[in-house]
Amino acid sequence: MPDVEMVKATDKKEDKKDEKKDETKPEPKPEPPTPTQEIKANIALIDRAINDLETRFTHRVLRSLTALRKRINDKVLRDAIEENYPKDSAVKNSLLSWLPPAPPAEQSMEVDTTSEANATAPPPPSSKPTSDPVPEAEIYLRLLIIHHLHTSKDTYSKSIELSHETVDKMQSMNRRSMDPIAAKIWFAVERSYELGGELADARPMFLAAQRTASLRHDDDTQASLINRLLRGYLHYNLYDQADKLVSKTTFPASASNPQYARYHYFLGRIKAVQLNYTAAHTNLQQAIRRAPAAKTAPGFHQAVHKLFVIVELLMGDIPDRGLFRHPVLEKALSAYFDIVKAVRTGSLSEFQMTLNKHATQFEADKTYTLIVRLRQNVIKTGIRRLSLSYSRISLRDICLKLHLDSEEDAEYIVGKAIRDGVIEGRIVHEKGWMECGSQKDGYGPEASEVFGRRIGYCLDLHNESVKAMRYPLNAHRKELAAAQDAREREKELAKEIQEGDLDDDESLGDY
Repeated sequence: MPDVEMVKATDKKEDKKDEKKDETKPEPKPEPPTPTQEIKANIALIDRAINDLETRFTHRVLRSLTALRKRINDKVLRDAIEENYPKDSAVKNSLLSWLPPAPPAEQSMEVDTTSEANATAPPPPSSKPTSDPVPEAEIYLRLLIIHHLHTSKDTYSKSIELSHETVDKMQSMNRRSMDPIAAKIWFAVERSYELGGELADARPMFLAAQRTASLRHDDDTQASLINRLLRGYLHYNLYDQADKLVSKTTFPASASNPQYARYHYFLGRIKAVQLNYTAAHTNLQQAIRRAPAAKTAPGFHQAVHKLFVIVELLMGDIPDRGLFRHPVLEKALSAYFDIVKAVRTGSLSEFQMTLNKHATQFEADKTYTLIVRLRQNVIKTGIRRLSLSYSRISLRDICLKLHLDSEEDAEYIVGKAIRDGVIEGRIVHEKGWMECGSQKDGYGPEASEVFGRRIGYCLDLHNESVKAMRYPLNAHRKELAAAQDAREREKELAKEIQEGDLDDDESLGDY
């Protein structure tokens, strides 16, 4: 008996060790879906959104568009169309006509694999669809094809033709469930015209579609089209027309954060050209805050910060040095960092050398005209530094230190700086020098205005954060039910105390 019991005990120990080993083994990670499978799942989500009248499923599909369009090719799109449409579908033939036919090698491989599978295994049940999916799925596939045609210069004209056909089909259907996808379609249409060098030709179509969207209260399409029009105007430097569009239209409050980020960026560019630097600075701050993460949208992040740095310099502020050390911005803002150093030191010669060195990049970024305006800021900075260092300095020395052309220019510039309140002092014309006065303290109406602006910004940030919060549906009902149960328990407890059913020891608990 003891031998038998010992064997059983050792067996139990070995079983426990095996169970522990099985538990410690890491579970294999599931393989990510292929692009074809992802497109099929997205079409199923679109169909669910139409049947359940829930637009959040469509928005979930569109959020994955940026990552998905980088992984698609001709084969992926052909397979996705074949798997989601029946054999004799007219929509299927129309979609496949925009793609090149499958190469013979690919067709032979498909025939060989299917013949081997049929010889070794019984035929699987047919999973081919018997009817066409919802029309929104067709527009979604057309959107993917348009983005795919943008990858080659040879297919730019073809993408414009497909864009025209998609817009006509979309407008003829006139379905409100198609509005979120339609907003993305208009972006693809603008991109097709821009790559084809015909962006101005698309403006009448965008204006007509914007009027229709505003009449139908289609917020997604309206926000997208306003941004398309502003981008077209700013592309051709039509700032007056862009300003008129902003004044005549109202950007929808329910627009998504990426659309709001683009809108604030365009507003910042318009206000900066119009010399309204405070409003431009506010709009650019909103664009940075609403934009996606820097690694998700590095191009937009860099474009906004280039303009933001120049606007801060035009306002008389110096940007934070840590901004130029950001891994996404460090290389893109290297030329702007040289401009900031020149403005900070107040060296006019260094500023001119930096401007000539990076003129090509500034013109490509469309910030050259704004940077040229910084010349006066460089001179003002230099005069301010001189006024802090000297109580009296001759105009000749100012001319030499700031690298100005003549003493007359120095006299005019110093007089304008005194009139604008940049420095406190006076010019003694008879003796040819400038006498600097005492500096202002940190109190007075100017300090209260600065604090007022900061408080207003914090309040706006708080209000927008509250508006952007998401709450689960019917969550308040659970809280109401829990509160009602608590009130009922309190009533029962009070009733028991009145009737004397509850003992004193029970009410004291552990004490």
